[in-house]
Amino acid sequence: MAKTQLADIIVPAQFAGYVLQRTAEKSDLFQSGIVVRTPDYDERASLGGTQVNMPHWNDLTGNRQPLSDSAPLVPAKLVADQDIARIHNDGNAWSWNHLATVVAGDDPALALANFMADYWNRQNQYMLINSLTGVFGAASMAGNLLAIQSESVAAQTASTRLNGATFVDATQRLGDRGDRLVAVAMHSAVEAALRKLDLIDFIPDSQGEAQIRTFQGRRVIVDDGCPSRAGTTDGLVYTTYLFGMGSFGTGFADLNGAPVEGGHGTEGCETARDALNSDTFLVNRRRFILHPRGVKFTSASVAGANPTNAELALAANWVRVWENKNVPVVAVTHNI
Repeated sequence: MAKTQLADIIVPAQFAGYVLQRTAEKSDLFQSGIVVRTPDYDERASLGGTQVNMPHWNDLTGNRQPLSDSAPLVPAKLVADQDIARIHNDGNAWSWNHLATVVAGDDPALALANFMADYWNRQNQYMLINSLTGVFGAASMAGNLLAIQSESVAAQTASTRLNGATFVDATQRLGDRGDRLVAVAMHSAVEAALRKLDLIDFIPDSQGEAQIRTFQGRRVIVDDGCPSRAGTTDGLVYTTYLFGMGSFGTGFADLNGAPVEGGHGTEGCETARDALNSDTFLVNRRRFILHPRGVKFTSASVAGANPTNAELALAANWVRVWENKNVPVVAVTHNI
C-alpha cells in the first residue's frame, strides 16, 4: 500500500524556496507594494557580514546665484551619506511524534507545509511594525509624524481622531509627494471606527475572489500589531502608518541548495529523526534584509548576533539619512 511520507511533502532542496514564494504570494505587505523584493537586496543578503552599507549623494540645496561682474559664484559642495540595512538571520523548528500522528489520523508534515507561509508572513509583519516603532521614535523622523491625539477622553474631538480630514493632513506630511502614499496599516479598532463612518470602501481583487479594503484610494492592511496605548489621563491612543510604494526593501539569500554537513537537508530546510523517541524534526532558516528605505539601522543597541523585535523597536537604533519627503512613510498618532 502506498503511503505519504515526509519526503513526499517536504523536499529540503525545494521547501525553503517554496515557502518564500508562498509567503510573498499571500502577504498583504507584498501585494500592496509596501515591501518590494529586489535582486540587489538578494545579492547583498547573500554576502557575508551583518549589515549592508548603501552610500548616496544628498540632493543639491541652496538658491541660484545671479551672475555679477564684480562677485564670483560661491561654489557649494556635494555631501555624501549612507543608508545602512541590517542582515537578519532567523529560523524556527518544529517537531511531531509518531503517536500524535496516528492518533490524530492526519499528517503533521502536510499541515506544517500548509501553515508555514502564513507563519512567516505574520513574522514579517511583526518585524515591520516593530521597525516602524523604532523609526518613529527617532527624533530625525519628526517631519514624517503627525501627532494629533488627545491624552484624555474629555479633550477628544474630530481633530484628534483619524477621519477623512485628518487623513488628508497626514498625507500632507510629504507635501507635494503625498500622492506617493499607496497603502495604510491600522489597528482593527481603527478600521472598525472608520467603517462606522462609511469611510472604508470594499473592492474585489483582480480575480474577484476577495474584497480589498481601501481608504481614500489607499489599500488598507488591518494589523493589531499597530501600536495602541493608554492615554496619559485616560482613553486610548493609536498609531496608523501610511506607506509609499517600496517603503521597505527586502532580499533573501539563497539557502535552498547548501547541504548540511552530517545532516539531512539544506541550510534553508533541514530534517532529522529521533528514532528511539519516534520524533521527527524540521528546521527552517532564513537570511534576509527587511529595511525601511532612507532610515539607517545603527545597531547602537543590539546585544546579540541578530536584532530581536524589541531591539528593532528601539529609537536608538534608527537615524533618518534621506530627506523627509524621500522617506515614503508617515505615522499618525490619534484617537478613534
